Amino acid sequence: MADPIHQFEIKKIIPIEINNIDLSFTNSSLFMMLTVLFISIFLISSIKKKKIIPTRLQSVSEIFYEFIANMINDNIGNKGQKFFPLIFTLFTFILFGNLLGLLPYSFTFTSHIIVTFVMAMFIFLFVTLIGIMMHGFKFFGLFVPKGVPMAMLPLMVPIEIISYLSRPVSLSIRLFANMMAGHTMLKVFAGFIFSLGLFGIAPLIVDVALTAFEVLVAFLQAYVFTVLTCLYLNDAINLH
Repeated sequence: MADPIHQFEIKKIIPIEINNIDLSFTNSSLFMMLTVLFISIFLISSIKKKKIIPTRLQSVSEIFYEFIANMINDNIGNKGQKFFPLIFTLFTFILFGNLLGLLPYSFTFTSHIIVTFVMAMFIFLFVTLIGIMMHGFKFFGLFVPKGVPMAMLPLMVPIEIISYLSRPVSLSIRLFANMMAGHTMLKVFAGFIFSLGLFGIAPLIVDVALTAFEVLVAFLQAYVFTVLTCLYLNDAINLH
């Protein structure tokens, strides 16, 4: 049976090393570029010939647009619409990366903690910077829950600070763990299909069902990552 973890191995395509720093172009880099390419082709093709009665491709892109716009409006309000490009980019990048990783012989870069952690840390630093720029020192009032008795503040403030600092960890692990677990299960059952021969019909059926489930997970994880980003922005903008 093939090793189910082997599919997550980072492989160098173009070795590059500068001052003992490894900057090699890898399979992860390749599929990130392909993801950006596919998103660009999809969006450009969908709006190239806009019509009053939209084509199927235009309808899909408009659904994406309205979905993200409504997500921002529901979780942040009108003040959050200025961050639409960021949220839309995050959602499409994660979604297309997840879906691309389901293709045979592809690579799922969202199944690597270093990739998801960098994205989560960027969101964390960006949100914190926005909060400080908008509110100054009042931003740190976010760590003081309203209505809490003064006697409880020495306990509650550290808890709030730890909770805030743990955001990039929880955000990155959630995406990485779900994608890695799903692809590992697919690989395990795929191995049973070949090893069992004629009796491999059962794991084949399970694998097909898991693939459909992983498509749902790909959408769900992209949604969860972006909706949490919206909630973090809401805290920074409205100090909730």
